[in-house]
Amino acid sequence: MMIEAFANRFVCDLQAYEPGKPIDETARELGLDPGMIVKVASNENPLGPSPKAKAAMRLALEDSHIYPDGGGYRLRSTIAEELNVDFQNVVLGNGSNEIIELLCHTFLNKDAELIAAEHAFVVYKLMATLFGAKYVEVPDPGFVHDLDAMADAITERTRLVFIANPNNPTGTMVGQEAIDRFMDRVPEHVVVAFDEAYFEFLEVPLDTLKFVREGRNVCVLRTCSKIHGLAALRVGYGLASKPVAALLQKARQPFNVNAIAQAGALAALADAEHIERTRQVNRDGLAFYEAAFRQRGLEFVPSVANFLLVKVGDGDRVFAEMLKQGVIVRAMRGYKLPDWVRISIGTDAQNKRCLEVLDSVLSPVPV
Repeated sequence: MMIEAFANRFVCDLQAYEPGKPIDETARELGLDPGMIVKVASNENPLGPSPKAKAAMRLALEDSHIYPDGGGYRLRSTIAEELNVDFQNVVLGNGSNEIIELLCHTFLNKDAELIAAEHAFVVYKLMATLFGAKYVEVPDPGFVHDLDAMADAITERTRLVFIANPNNPTGTMVGQEAIDRFMDRVPEHVVVAFDEAYFEFLEVPLDTLKFVREGRNVCVLRTCSKIHGLAALRVGYGLASKPVAALLQKARQPFNVNAIAQAGALAALADAEHIERTRQVNRDGLAFYEAAFRQRGLEFVPSVANFLLVKVGDGDRVFAEMLKQGVIVRAMRGYKLPDWVRISIGTDAQNKRCLEVLDSVLSPVPV
């Protein structure tokens, strides 16, 4: 008898998360020069990490033989001071993905429900399934979270509601008025997770931290993987009311954020110049693609994040054909969007190369 027969059924039936195609893997498979490959698939910072973060990480390497500060005192204190919350409100994660997992560890079981939008981050569904909970998917007309409908979906069994804002993979957001109206309807047995991985790209920031300061059952997720360019380090954090944060700390593994990541994050958070430079590169890139897509008559979703969804007809084919030419985008079939691809904002040169290859793939084949 195969070992799968003894495993949890919901794990066997789970479809594993597929990240963006790695550069090295693409180079090996297609015999391409890694230096010539353009990866615009995973919403990474095309400028890389802050120079200050790189210097801090090199210095931290000298003490690699010593366990990291398991409580993350310096990093949590800096985050708390910068965001005007208490130290006890901050929970560090091995990427903000771990905060998602900690929330599910803490609040989900076979009798619980998790609510999310139809085209929200696919990891929410994976986690609900992994913990045996019911996953409740609410339609999102125009690819925007319908918070009124999500509030209507709450039952006595609901334990978590995830609101990705801005949302991945659509790049859309819901405004403060809709959020406040939603929070007025949330009962005490529900924890609301505001997943704000792309928060720093917003031109007009939202205020969800007020609910943390009020002691509401919320957790705001942030990450150093996006605007700070530390995706390889896996460092994120949750900002939760003290009762919620205390529970997450109990579920957290010791030393979950390594010392090099903590040092890099500390320096990155303080490098305002690098953050603003990244924002400007992103503004320019969004404007470039939006103008190009309009000129070509391609349907796209206006984005407030660092990526765009564009309708290309057959996303899998376009992904495969662009890959052959050394440009990695993200096909969206896994998000029930088989006609679309997601393109991350790159440098000016990367954006132009991506568009050039996209044009060549979408051009009519001569008869």
